[in-house]
Formats: sequence, C-alpha cells, structure tokens
Amino acid sequence: MQPRTSIAWLAATLAASTLSLAAHAADPLKVGLVLPMSGPFASYGKQIEHGARLYLQQSGGAIAGRPVELIVKDDTGVAPEISKRAAQELVVKDKVDVLGGFGLTPSAFAAAPIATEAKKPMIVMNAAASAITTKSNYVLRVSHTLPQLTAPIADWAVKNGIRKVYTLVADFGPGHDAEAQFKKTFTAGGGEIVGEVRTPVKNPDFAPFLQKIKDIKPDAVFLFVPPGEQTVAFMKGFVERDLAKAGIRIVATGDLTEEDILDAVGDNALGLITSLQYSEVHNSPENAAYTQAYYAAYPKDRPNYMSVSGFDGMQLIARTLEKTGGDATGDKFLAAARGLSWTSPRGAISIDPDTRDIVQTIHIRKVERVAGKLQNVEFDAVANVRDPGKP
Repeated sequence: MQPRTSIAWLAATLAASTLSLAAHAADPLKVGLVLPMSGPFASYGKQIEHGARLYLQQSGGAIAGRPVELIVKDDTGVAPEISKRAAQELVVKDKVDVLGGFGLTPSAFAAAPIATEAKKPMIVMNAAASAITTKSNYVLRVSHTLPQLTAPIADWAVKNGIRKVYTLVADFGPGHDAEAQFKKTFTAGGGEIVGEVRTPVKNPDFAPFLQKIKDIKPDAVFLFVPPGEQTVAFMKGFVERDLAKAGIRIVATGDLTEEDILDAVGDNALGLITSLQYSEVHNSPENAAYTQAYYAAYPKDRPNYMSVSGFDGMQLIARTLEKTGGDATGDKFLAAARGLSWTSPRGAISIDPDTRDIVQTIHIRKVERVAGKLQNVEFDAVANVRDPGKP
C-alpha cells in the first residue's frame, strides 16, 4: 500500500503544481513603478520608464508567459511621504506583484517598510545610498551605490597626480556616502582632503562655495550633486569663476555628465573625468543593440544609465520568474533572484547573494566629442565591484 500512496501523493502534487503554474501564467503580472515624473527630477522617471517599456516591447509585453501591466505613479522627487503613499496605493489598490523604480534615496527609504509588510519584491532602479538594501529584506538593486562609484574614481585620482582635494556633495544619503568613501579611499592612497562642504539638495547657490574652493586652490574638486539642473549650474559657475584656468580639476561620479544633460552642460564638460557603470558609447554588441532600439523608440532622447537600470530591472524580473515558473511571491522571488547574473548593455552584472546589491564593472570615462556629439569615452575599468559600503 505504501508505494501506491506515495505514487498517488506524487501525482497529486504534480497536478497541483501544474495547476498553480497555469494559474500564474493566466494572471497578468502587475509591476508598479514609483518615479519622479514631474518636478526637477522628472528626467530620472522618464529614463527609467523608457528602459522598462523598451524591455517589454522586446519581450512582447509578457514575462514568463504572463502579460505585464506596468503602473507608474509620480512621487515628484524628494518627497518621502508621497513616495510612501504611492507605494501603498500600488500594493493595496492596484495589487501589484512587484514594486520598482525609486529615483532618489528618500523615496526608497520611505517605501521599504511597505515592501516588508506586504512581502513584495522591491527593485531599486536608481536610488544610490548604500543603506537602502538594509531597510528591507525584499529590496534588490540593479542601479549602483555611491560608494561603488566613488572608490574607483578616488583610486584613479590619487594614482594620477591629484594630491589635494576639496569635496562638495549634496546633503543627503548618497552625498554622505560619496563623501565618506572618497575620503576613505583617497587618503588611504596618500591624498589629502583640504576642505569639504555639503550643499542643500534643493536649489543650492554654488557661488560662495566656488569662491572658497578658488581661494583654497586644491588640485581638484570631488563633486557629487543630483544630476540635472544642479550639474549645469555648478559647471557654469566653475567656468565663469575661472577655477579651471586656476588649474583646479573636477573628478566626479558619472551622474555629473550623464547623457540626458550632457548637451546642456556643453563644452564646459570637455575633459571631465568621471566613474560610472554605463556610457552611451560602451563598446559591446549588447549596448549596440540597446542604443539602436532606444533611438528608434525615443528619437528625441539619449539613453543613459537610468534607462539601462529600468531595462535591467525588468530583466531581473523576467529571469527570476523564469526560475520560479511565473511565481512572483515575495520570498520565492527573493530566493530565486539572489546570485542571478546576465549580460546587460552595461556589461556583465550579477545580484550579490548576500547583500542583494548589484555587482558590476565601474568604468573611468573622459568627456570627448565623438562624431560631433559629447560622449563619455571609457578608458579604464574596475571589474566585479561590490558595494564597498557593505561589510
């Protein structure tokens, strides 16, 4: 009797599993993106949404046999309460399977408890403070952390004759992370920090800071401010006050010269050295295919690292659900996603099985004019960079 019982049990289990998979395949997969679609950081939301929709366009609008419904909610930028409310609405009202997006760190911090309570996978597609993945066990990141970008550029600076640096960073989580990591790596290599300042996240007046930097005369400024209007304003002031003529250089994370604002910065950006995981002219077949598809879909825009994060966020969902048979249940999703690896338009990437952060190559780039267009030309790289802000 025992063998028959075991066979019957196995048959029943397989039948139930088949029915479960069929049910998952029949249900639409709802992905909710919390993004800044208006306000000063609207370009972040636009790029991330572009990348996500481009992936769906290429996948026929379905993932693991499930048609995908993408629901976008605008959190307007640095507005944690709006981000939290948007995440709650996506979970309770829209009943999404996966949360994603999160353009800025305060947004991700606000939404993390929602992901924990609802046991929903939460995929961070830009927010860059190291601590985000510690705020919920359901958070995964496909973008970068500021320490991950900053350590390579600090190391490059000290190895290339830059001895004295003044740091200027925005006064919020990613800025603090960037400042701490730059100081740690740069001074460990023998460099000296000769001054530092944290600027307001919203509408800073850079004039007094630029004058102080000019008076101190460091070899370089290490800069991190939110990309967009602040980047353009800082670079304009830097040139107008003749800091470059005084021999002061800029080293920065690649947000400073991301493609969506590079044309607005103009020739003031030429020669700038930055570190980032992606460039529009990254030399790989995957990126050639990605940029070609992006130009066709969005001819008025240029692809940047945020769009690639949106694209890879959807890739992560797809590859995870391929392993789970379409099941997006939080704990199953997280278990399947840990350690995943694939080739992105940016290169080889993987999800750290311990921290749920991304592991990737960080490139050192120089702004040059290529075929009449300003581009971040990669000339050095550090492979398999984990987040150095984690143990």
